[in-house]
Amino acid sequence: MTNLSRRKFIFTTGAAAAASIVAHGCSSNTASNGGNNPSAAPVANVTSANAPKVETTKAKLGFIALTDSAPLIIAKEKGLFAKYGMTDVEVIKQKSWPVTRDNLKIGSAGGGIDGAHILSPMPYLMTINDKVPMYLLARLNTNGQAISVANKFKELKVNLESKALKEAATKAKADKKSLKAGITFPGGTHDLWMRYWLAAGGINPDQDMVLEPVPPPQMVANMKVNTIDAFCVGEPWNAQLVSQKLGYSALVTGELWKDHPEKAFAMRQDWVDKNPNAAQAILMAILEAQQWCDKLENKEEMCKICSDRKYFNVAAADIIERAKGNIDFGDGRTEKEFPYRMKFWADNASYPYKSHDIWFLTEDIRWGYLPKDTKVKEIVDQVNKEDLWKKAAKAIGVPDSQIPTSSSRGVETFFDGVKFDPEKPEEYLQSLKIKKV
Repeated sequence: MTNLSRRKFIFTTGAAAAASIVAHGCSSNTASNGGNNPSAAPVANVTSANAPKVETTKAKLGFIALTDSAPLIIAKEKGLFAKYGMTDVEVIKQKSWPVTRDNLKIGSAGGGIDGAHILSPMPYLMTINDKVPMYLLARLNTNGQAISVANKFKELKVNLESKALKEAATKAKADKKSLKAGITFPGGTHDLWMRYWLAAGGINPDQDMVLEPVPPPQMVANMKVNTIDAFCVGEPWNAQLVSQKLGYSALVTGELWKDHPEKAFAMRQDWVDKNPNAAQAILMAILEAQQWCDKLENKEEMCKICSDRKYFNVAAADIIERAKGNIDFGDGRTEKEFPYRMKFWADNASYPYKSHDIWFLTEDIRWGYLPKDTKVKEIVDQVNKEDLWKKAAKAIGVPDSQIPTSSSRGVETFFDGVKFDPEKPEEYLQSLKIKKV
C-alpha cells in the first residue's frame, strides 16, 4: 500500500471488480431461465390466468450482490416473470449504487436499465437531484444489514452503543488521522444507519470521522488492508468479514430500528407510465418471489441460487445462516432465529409505507443531502406508488389481512428512545442534537 492512497484503493478495487465482470462476459451478469441450475425448478406453472396483457415482454432490471436482491433473482430463476407474461426480463448485476443510478438515468434505450433493486432513498434523490422521475413500487425487505468494525475495537466493546468510539475518533484526529467508515452511497440507507448510530453516541459523522463510499462487494477487501475501520452494508459481506476473522459485527440494523425499511424495487416513471400492465406483471412476480423467499424451507435453495458466480459469486455458507436469523457477531455473541433477521414478506415487509419514505427524506435533509425546504409529503406522494403494490397484491391473491389499509405504520421508536412521528417530521428534525441543518 506504499504507493496507493486509501481513497485510490477504494476506487481501484471497484474498477477491478468491473474488469472482472467484463472478463467473465455478459452471460455472467444476466440470469438464465434456470436451465443450467437444477435447483432452480419453476416455482409454479409457467403461465397464469390472472396475468395482465403486457405491452412488452422485455425489461432490464439491475441488482447489487446483496441478499436483499434475492426476490429479483428468484423471480427470474423460478420463472415468475415468465409466468406473468414477462418472458424477456434480464436481471443484470451492477458493480455499485452509483452505477445503478447512472444506468437508470439513461434507461434501457440508452444501454442502461429500466428498474432496479435499490436503496430506498435513491428513487427520491434521483427524482429531486437528478431530475429523473422514478416510481417506488415495493419494499424488498426489512432489517438484514449490519454495522461491522475492525477487530481492534473489541477491547472497547463497541456494539449497539457507539460512544466507545468517541475517544478513538478524538485520538485519531489528534494524531492527524481519521477513523474511516465505509458506506455504500451518500444519502442511502447504509449511510443513514451509520450516521444515526454514530450521532446517537455523540459522534458527529461529518466532523469526528470520515465516511467513504465503497461498493458493497469491496467492503471486506478494504477492511483487510485497513483502508476503512468500520462499514455498514447488507449481507453477505458482514458474515464474510466474520468468517475471514477480519472484524466483527457491532450490531445488526434491526437493533437500531425494529423491522426498519431497507431496499426497494423502483422503476423509471416513463417506463411504468408507458407499460402499466408490464409493470404490474413485474410487480406481481416480485411479490410472489418475496413470499417464496420468506419461507424457512426455501432459504437453503435461495442462498444456493444467489451464491452462483453470475449473482453474488460467494460461498452459500456466507449467506445462509444470517438469512435464517442465526447471527455470529464475531466477538463471542451469537443469536439463533434472531427476530431482527431479514424479512421479505412477513410483517408487511414488502409494503411501501409512505411514512417510512418520509423518515428517509427527513434524514437526508438532516445531513444536507436535500434542501431544508423540500416538500417531503408532496414528493412522497409523487414517487411512492403504494396503489400499484395493492393492485398487484390483489391480482396474485394476497388476502386482505396482509394488505395494509394505511399509508403509515405509525410512530416509530429507535434504539435510543427517540421517536419519529411521520405526521410531525419537523419536530423530529428539531429534536436531534447532531445534524447539518
